[in-house]
Formats: sequence, structure tokens, C-alpha cells
Amino acid sequence: MAGTLEVRDLSKHYRRDDGGSVHALDRVSLSVEEGEFVSVIGPSGCGKSTLFSIIGGLVGDYEGEVRVDGRTIRGTHRDIGMVFQEESTFPWRTTLENVAFPLEIAGVSRAEREAMALRFIRLVGLEGFQDRYPAELSGGMKQRTAIARALAFSPKIMLMDEPFGALDEQTRMLLGDKILQIWRELKQTTLLITHNITEAVQLSDRVVVMSFRPGRIKEIIDIDLPRPRSSESISTERFGRYVGAIWQLLREEASLGMIESENV
Repeated sequence: MAGTLEVRDLSKHYRRDDGGSVHALDRVSLSVEEGEFVSVIGPSGCGKSTLFSIIGGLVGDYEGEVRVDGRTIRGTHRDIGMVFQEESTFPWRTTLENVAFPLEIAGVSRAEREAMALRFIRLVGLEGFQDRYPAELSGGMKQRTAIARALAFSPKIMLMDEPFGALDEQTRMLLGDKILQIWRELKQTTLLITHNITEAVQLSDRVVVMSFRPGRIKEIIDIDLPRPRSSESISTERFGRYVGAIWQLLREEASLGMIESENV
């Protein structure tokens, strides 16, 4: 059965400055079902962010196909929201104004967009901070602002590319709990790009393990842990077995990446 989000035989080459090319992705196919939470994990250089950029419509020159609800798409799509690792709030806008920004661009009236923005500010746990500017927020709060902004337009599919990569481990785990709470409430189809094994197991229904460049799907692991799930499950034996199994799959691929970086 076709998923809400499908990629079919995606391949991507990048041209290098010296005239050569980099084979980033090689015939990657994946189907994500409605309401499913899937993480993609792999070593640096495996094409995770390239995959994210293609699905999100930020890269157009590729082979293969991206489909939403069975229809082929090219470029950005109304049903896809994106959250990036890089801090992306507007420093001259308050939290409320940042979250309401895409609704403002879409021509939603001020009263309606502020009401919608406040709903998602509450959902990400920032109620009381709607009038603060980014300089007055912690890194984790800025990322929650970015998540609320992506949610404000009610996308059917949420793409997240290392959204907690710049945060400390404790904040990452707590924000992981918040992401799970939001996911349960909105029942959104979610694709997370990450290099953190613990994060992938904590959040996901399935974890897609990718090979080193060119990026291919090496294996897909079903995470059979009870839901609702939180960071408390990290200490369990079953959780540890999943982390160990995924690391064994990644170990050889990560070694290839390390060898290449040492030879540059």
C-alpha cells in the first residue's frame, strides 16, 4: 500500500569544483505511512540532509520521484513543513510574530493568525514567552519556536533535519519528550534526520539505517517499544538492545567516513 510520503529510486550527484562529482544518494526508496514517525540515521556524508532537501523541495536536480498521497511532487509543497538544525528565528520578531510569520505571508488576518500562533506556542510549551525576542530565549526555546512556526500552517508531513543537533544531551532528551507529545496530539506523519541513535530509538516507529556514500538504505529496524513513550524508556534493557543493534549496523559505515576524512 502506498504511504503518505514516498520516495522512489532517489539518486543524486553533486558536481565538485575540480570537475568531478560526488554520488550522494543511490536509488533510495522509502514509504512512510500516515501518522508514522520514522527516523533516518547514518554516518556523516551518507546523504541524510540531501534526502531531506529533496523531499522538502530545496533541491530539484535529482533522479527518482517524491510522492505525497500518491501524487508526484517537485519543489516545495503545502503539506510538508520543515525544521532545520540551524537557528532560524527572526531576531527582530517576538515569539508570537515568528510563529505567525507563515500565516502572515499567506494573507491570514491578524486576529486569526495570532490565535493560531498562540495555539502552537502553547503546544510547544512556550506559553508566557510569546512576547519575548529570540535573544531572550534559550537554544531549546528557539528551536521550539521554530517547530511551532512549522506547525502553524498545519502541514500533513513534518520533516526535521537534526533539530536538536546544537543542544546539550539533557535538553535534547527533554525536547524529544515534547516532540512525542506534539506527535501524539497532532498525529502528524514525521520524518526525522538524525545522527543520534538514542534519539532515533526514543522517538521512532522505524529507524532507517543508511550506508556511507553513496547513501543507500542498509536496513530498516522496527522499534517495538510501548507507546506512549518518553525519555524514561532509555534506561530499559530493550531500549539498550535497539541502540546496540543500530550501532553495529552503523559502525562499519562510520569507519568508512572516518577513513575518508583522514585521507582528505
